[in-house]
Amino acid sequence: MQTIDARGLGCPKPIILAEEALSKIEEGFIKVIVDNEASAENLKRYAERFGYYNEIEHQDNLWIVKIIKGYACRITKSEDKKSKKLLLVITSDVIGKDENLGKILMKAFLETLLATNQIPDMIFLMNTAVKLSTVDEEFIDILKKIEEKGAEIFTCGTCLKFFNLEESLKVGYRGTTNHFVEGLFDFEKTVWL
Repeated sequence: MQTIDARGLGCPKPIILAEEALSKIEEGFIKVIVDNEASAENLKRYAERFGYYNEIEHQDNLWIVKIIKGYACRITKSEDKKSKKLLLVITSDVIGKDENLGKILMKAFLETLLATNQIPDMIFLMNTAVKLSTVDEEFIDILKKIEEKGAEIFTCGTCLKFFNLEESLKVGYRGTTNHFVEGLFDFEKTVWL
């Protein structure tokens, strides 16, 4: 068993280290220690994506992710599992270049998703779009309604940190770049806005 100390490492470094360690073994397990839940969840999704059994243990503000490769515990993807159709990646809090018009257009776009019940499976907010889930109250309410209809909403942790909004998240979860990278493979369609 190999233990990887990934505390303090930003996304996607914990996954890169785990992948590197797992590539060197046919069967066995590794433990990855991280200091935030988002990294633990990303490691879990990584393991599930490749059919590895995994366990997460939380203790003293640390998450220990155990990933097992090989043996007879390989996870198989269920045929009955709901397919992931659409990942929506939003990279700005406005649509277009004009700030005032852009806010109106973004609000209309999100409200139209709600009104037509065309809800993406996942929404990933990055760059200035992190303001939509943190400080812009009119968008927070809309995103909460979209979330209630079944969309998973993630906000880029690196972007939250950059804009000093880590403590301001009001809807969804803190995410990492791993979410939208997975979208290239796990979703039928990824749309960037």
